[in-house]
Amino acid sequence: MMQPNSLPLARDLLPAIRSACLEAGQLALDLFRPGEKTAARTWSKAGGSPVTEADIGVDTFLHIRLAELLPAAGWLSEETADDALRLSRRFVWVVDPIDGTRAYMAGSPDWAVCVALLEDGIPIAGVVHAPASRASYAALRGGGASRNDAPIRTSGVSDLAAARIAGPKPMLDALARQGSFVAVDKIPSLALRLTRIADASIDAGLVSPDSRDWDLAAADLVLSEAGGKLTTAEGAPVRYNQAHPVHGMLVASGAALLPPLDQALRRMREAISERG
Repeated sequence: MMQPNSLPLARDLLPAIRSACLEAGQLALDLFRPGEKTAARTWSKAGGSPVTEADIGVDTFLHIRLAELLPAAGWLSEETADDALRLSRRFVWVVDPIDGTRAYMAGSPDWAVCVALLEDGIPIAGVVHAPASRASYAALRGGGASRNDAPIRTSGVSDLAAARIAGPKPMLDALARQGSFVAVDKIPSLALRLTRIADASIDAGLVSPDSRDWDLAAADLVLSEAGGKLTTAEGAPVRYNQAHPVHGMLVASGAALLPPLDQALRRMREAISERG
């Protein structure tokens, strides 16, 4: 249960979180090459996922800076070995130093620095900073969401046929068999996929299985504070800071689109089950 004094704490910390993300974004920009291969050294992690020296540098910078802000908080980051002590902590930092590393490596602007502060597994402050896209999103639980300091809201689209939906092509193809909509090119950063729903650039997004807390937590708060929702395929809320911070299929949209989108997804799951 969220403690009574947590929201003032989050409100006080949010400017410093944003400042840290802006500095971290500049560190990453130093090795970013728009439209070209990054100047950063790159290699593959276990499992084949790419990583760059910029990922590691940003992670190290944020670990130091955020630990100074709230020393008692646990830590969960894509580029740091997981420490089970976070499970016993009331507050936890959840960090993705560069969400969309492949986009970063290829010179695409669709990458972001993501930081969320959890309390008892619930995001209470979050920043998604996309320096190459010139977009910086921030949210405070119960305090609204902004893009470049301007308040944002999800779209009021309620007709699936008019909805602009982003996601992996196989998922969009499966959904298209249940009803028409406007398919949007995949946004490689999951965080930006959610924040672009939050600012009404698009109306909904699909997320394939195997996303992690660090991909989602900050953007989830931005989306919810902008009037949207991120849920499992069955409509349940996303739970954070679990022993295994891995998620199944997820769906995000503005509130007005949820009913028709849920119906289409239910038909999609039934069709897949019948074929299986």
